[in-house]
Amino acid sequence: MFVDQVKIDVKAGKGGDGMVAFRREKFVPNGGPAGGDGGRGGNIVFAVDEGLRTLMDFRYQRKFKAKSGGNGAIKSMTGRGAADTIISVPQGTTVYNNETGAVIADLVASDDSAIVAKGGRGGRGNIHFASPKNPAPEIAENGEPGQEFEIRLELKVLADVGLVGFPSVGKSTLLSTVTSAKPKIAEYHFTTLVPNLGMVRLPDGRDFVMADLPGLIEGAANGVGLGFQFLRHVERTRVILHLIDMSGLEGRDPYEDFEKINEELKTYDPDILKRPQIVVANKMDMPDSADNLAKFKEDLKQDELLAQAPEVYAVSALTHDGLTPLLQRTADILAATPKFPVKQEEVVEKAEYDFKPEAEFEITQDADGTWVLTGDKLLKLFRMTDINHDESLLRFTRQMRGMGVDNGLRDHGAKNGDLVKIDDFTFEYMA
Repeated sequence: MFVDQVKIDVKAGKGGDGMVAFRREKFVPNGGPAGGDGGRGGNIVFAVDEGLRTLMDFRYQRKFKAKSGGNGAIKSMTGRGAADTIISVPQGTTVYNNETGAVIADLVASDDSAIVAKGGRGGRGNIHFASPKNPAPEIAENGEPGQEFEIRLELKVLADVGLVGFPSVGKSTLLSTVTSAKPKIAEYHFTTLVPNLGMVRLPDGRDFVMADLPGLIEGAANGVGLGFQFLRHVERTRVILHLIDMSGLEGRDPYEDFEKINEELKTYDPDILKRPQIVVANKMDMPDSADNLAKFKEDLKQDELLAQAPEVYAVSALTHDGLTPLLQRTADILAATPKFPVKQEEVVEKAEYDFKPEAEFEITQDADGTWVLTGDKLLKLFRMTDINHDESLLRFTRQMRGMGVDNGLRDHGAKNGDLVKIDDFTFEYMA
């Protein structure tokens, strides 16, 4: 089964907690705080594995969590840093943030790897909070939470040349003729259900990868047929070979087929039509093909979708006629065509720049009257607070006051004795 798109959840490791400890040794003249720092949490790393061909493994495991860092120890000893969690993906995988659509990583080389979610830093031990006013602090930080995302993985085949066209125009036959690939070939539509790859090697030493993409039909960009599932694989190709059935045996007009396929490519991504495209007039061994080709070339003069008129090569994948000039010309165009970058899905455009500081916290009220404090910054500070020590809690209250939480609660109508909740911690509000 060919799986080329999945959604998974990843969570990097939490940093280890810092420690509150003191050093009291008989022959050590200067004692004092000696709590060590926590170790860093493990990262989530995606790395290319050339042995993989699909994303099938992610059908059975959708959640990945890295290990947390070790806690700090006595005598200022730092906790052990957690090892990174390495997730293997096939070559050609693009990693998206599923919420924003932004590209996190595009793994196309055989040795590519990328940190997708960063582990949290270790919390500081009480050795860092000593001061002349407080030489023996009972303050330590918990480890920083690791990053957590829902991500989408998309596998886009790594092909230099993509074969597109209606079903049964001869894409699989062409691929099997010019490469050693063995795609399924039969006299019915949608024979090809997954992309097939093959290596083309020319006598002059040049080579390139060709992909036979499942047959597109009208409406594919809107979810009709199989083409919608595999249109994304066209994104990496640098040259498009557009196969047209010139035999006319199925009663279709070659030029109408040409226009419909290009319209689907344009609907999916208008920039795809900016790539070099060669029209491959296939099945020229059939009786009416020459007349149909002449009419097609006349009709092609009125094409407005492509920036420039494509070159037309008459071939027969069955008899091998015309294939050598086609492949040589394809290699020439490839040599002059750069790779195309993978696009971001979401582009934010603003006509005017209006600075609005990000809210550090939000205040809401439950039905039972409890005030609820939320916000990424506030929650991060709370989760890094060691609530088992009074001095750490006092430090957190000072941080909240500095952020304006006290004034915010007062402005919302909070009164002395009201309950306030942060995450799973509840306390009484005192103005």
